[in-house]
Amino acid sequence: MAITTPRPWLSSYAEGVPHDVAAEQGSLFDLVHGSALQYGDHVALEFFGATTTYAELGEQIDRAAEGLRALGVQHGDPVALVLPNCPQHIVAFYAVLRLGAIVVEHNPLYTPRELRHQFEDHGARVVIAWDKVVETIQAFPADVAVQSIVSVDVTRAMPFLTRFALRLPVAKARESRAALTTKVRGTVPWRELVASDRIDADVAAPAASDVALIQYTSGTTGSPKGAMLTHANLGANAAQARAWVPEIERGTSVVYAVLPMFHAYGLTLCLTFAMSMGARLVLFPKFDPELVLKVVKQRPPTFLPAVPPIYDRLTKAAADAGVSLDGIRIAISGAMPLSADVVEPWEAASGGYLVEGYGLSECSPVLMANPVAPNRRAGTVGLPLPSTEVRVVDPDRPTVDREPGAEGELIVRGPQVFSGYWKKPDETAAVFVPADDGGADWFRTGDIVAIDDDGFVRIVDRIKELIITGGFNVAPSEVEEAIRAHADVEDCAVVGLPDEHSGEQVVAVVVLKAGATFDEAAIRAFARDGLTAYKVPRRIVQADDLPRSLIGKVLRREVRNGLLEG
Repeated sequence: MAITTPRPWLSSYAEGVPHDVAAEQGSLFDLVHGSALQYGDHVALEFFGATTTYAELGEQIDRAAEGLRALGVQHGDPVALVLPNCPQHIVAFYAVLRLGAIVVEHNPLYTPRELRHQFEDHGARVVIAWDKVVETIQAFPADVAVQSIVSVDVTRAMPFLTRFALRLPVAKARESRAALTTKVRGTVPWRELVASDRIDADVAAPAASDVALIQYTSGTTGSPKGAMLTHANLGANAAQARAWVPEIERGTSVVYAVLPMFHAYGLTLCLTFAMSMGARLVLFPKFDPELVLKVVKQRPPTFLPAVPPIYDRLTKAAADAGVSLDGIRIAISGAMPLSADVVEPWEAASGGYLVEGYGLSECSPVLMANPVAPNRRAGTVGLPLPSTEVRVVDPDRPTVDREPGAEGELIVRGPQVFSGYWKKPDETAAVFVPADDGGADWFRTGDIVAIDDDGFVRIVDRIKELIITGGFNVAPSEVEEAIRAHADVEDCAVVGLPDEHSGEQVVAVVVLKAGATFDEAAIRAFARDGLTAYKVPRRIVQADDLPRSLIGKVLRREVRNGLLEG
């Protein structure tokens, strides 16, 4: 589709960045398959020093795909992945796509309640899961459709000496091993899945228009739902990322996966962008500054996607340990605001760029980024990516544009914008604005922005009440539901307050039942049973009542303002 709206930001693009990217014709599997053909003997994955070449990765994907087919996975079936960052995660992701099936990513640290709700929604019959969470899935009620679980022992992807050390009869080794793996029953071990024959080349490949991924998000309404992203959406976002950093050479770059790949940001910049570049992807199961710096000393990353707290901790840890960050050419920060207090020390230590970007799960997720050039602008989320169109509209009348430079709701369209929410047509319709030029409809981001004359975008506020803490989205309604289940709580309101380390911290205000005694620690512990750690309120405050609208709805904005003023 030809772009008809003005794009003033194009003049601010860095040298060599194209205005548009070509539409994706193939599938995501074609990306990794192309790298396997072109860079077969290059290292694709590194995990605690163990390496996998692109040729070996391609073979493992083919074998895992055949194993999944034997379990009954067919074109269009959702397949759940509940995995940390590990080589098996990449293989599983592309093996599912090889069959034309749909990947559903999950946080392996989610509580049983959180996981069960998502499984009830997508209905996947086959799961590929870290063995540490297998028992949680096996304990799901009978009405959850899981039939087969493939269990993954992440230690089997480690070098022999590391595995051997984990088996030593000493307390520290036993503790480390227990944190990484456990014995399970009633599953298909990963090693058996990849021992299958290679899949027949005649198996129909997925089309670019097929759904590749269901990414759960709180969306713009605060109710968790699955965003459906096609092969074309995700492939386009990888192409846009490649176009944004033309100085990174294919087949030679090193990318660190310190972000979780079940998160949309980590998935695109590690699982798709890095693989399409023929890069060496260094995988970390979780962010550990000491472990990351150990690898930096041997092989610094060319490209490091992360969030501000990671850059801050790495800068300080490197200075304390005397490790040079020199050579980290490009660092892209997202998911939360990036301050000059983080940028300046990082760029001084690395000699490279640290720039901020912006996106949403519904947009694969990256929509815009600061140029990797001297004209990057602190305090903004940068410029729309190639082939991306944006408008600023009246939030109450989203077909009406604001005057240039005025604040309003950001609406967007481009090849990376999703096709809708899984099995939720009404919610899908609510977030799109019909186009009047014959082009694609516009997606409502729910963010209030202003665009400078030269195209740089500043986030002003959020219409949606989503809380973003440490780069993760938290739906207030989900936390409120968990806390209201406490026997002493009559009502609850959850908001996000500014936090210099995590962007926002989750804070709950509770109204107790008559005669109950306020016990913050007890309420927090109760919430922790049903919520993953980052969703649990950092502070819980007691109130006699909550501000409400005329129809009785709790006014979270007033709750937040009251906490800020108090």
